[in-house]
Parts: sequence; structure tokens; C-alpha cells
Amino acid sequence: MSLNLKYKKIVGILKKDGIGVVPTDTLYGLVGSAFSKKAINRIYKIKNRNKKKKMIVLISSINDLKKFGISNRLICANERILEKVWPGKVSVILNEIAFRLPAKKLLIEILKKTGPLVAPSANPEGKKPAKNIKEAKDYFGDSVDFYLSGGTLKSAPSTLIKIEKDGKIKKLR
Repeated sequence: MSLNLKYKKIVGILKKDGIGVVPTDTLYGLVGSAFSKKAINRIYKIKNRNKKKKMIVLISSINDLKKFGISNRLICANERILEKVWPGKVSVILNEIAFRLPAKKLLIEILKKTGPLVAPSANPEGKKPAKNIKEAKDYFGDSVDFYLSGGTLKSAPSTLIKIEKDGKIKKLR
């Protein structure tokens, strides 16, 4: 799948510390590079989010986990579980960070070009997540750099799990 001009523009914005609203496989997410302090700080600010609350990170492959210092040993130890739940609507906490490998092919293509993206839901703290671009624009107006429509999304947030040291799965949400 080759990205068209609109998506290439979005990739360029995200690579330059920009932020935007995109459809994920669950909800609309407010996204920015997971490695850009500027983008992350903007997201916290416009969501009015407590800085102690971590954000889910979207990745394009299991190999992206290494970019966060997650060892091959930890990846291999949990690979069977990860391959069962990914790609899909499950976020997995590894080394205190929640990761999700989405199933949405267009999102994967964007992630391959941008690298991992933080992706909290598209809403200010305490409000319901935006179900469509109109609601997202009502929340954020021109404080984000782009909006990518994916129609109306009515899914629940991702399931959140943690893999315990003994290999058991603990469901947190």
C-alpha cells in the first residue's frame, strides 16, 4: 500500500512535532510522535490531561518495542501472548508503557513512516471521546495540525492488559 499525497502530508506533519486527530481501530486518537517532547506536551496541554497519566503508544510491529528499551528477552518471553492479541484492540503494558499494534492497515502504513505515536483518545480530560471529526473539531478547533476522518466510531476503548512475571495476563480495563 502506497500512501497518497494527503497521507504523505500527514506523515510530514507528524515527523515535524505536529499533532492531529486520526481514527484508530477503537476511537479517534489525538496523535503525535512518541519521541517528540514538543508533540507530547502539546497533547497534554490541549487535553488538559494530568501529566502523571501515561499515554498509549501505537506501534507498527513488535520490533518497535525495542525503540523503547524493551529487551529481546522480554519480547520473546511474551511473544506468544503478543501474537494472539495483536494486531487488534488490545493494549499491552510492557515496562510501564501501554503499547498497541492496531489492525487498521492505513494506520499501520502511517506508523511505518512516522514511527511510534502516542494516541490518547480525542477528548479533553473528563469529556466523552469524540465519535467523529465534527466532535473532535468542537473540542480542539485549530489547536491541532490536522484531522483525518474515518467516519463515526462507536467502539469502546482498547482492552488494557498487563503480563505478569509468571506469564499470567491481568486485565486492567
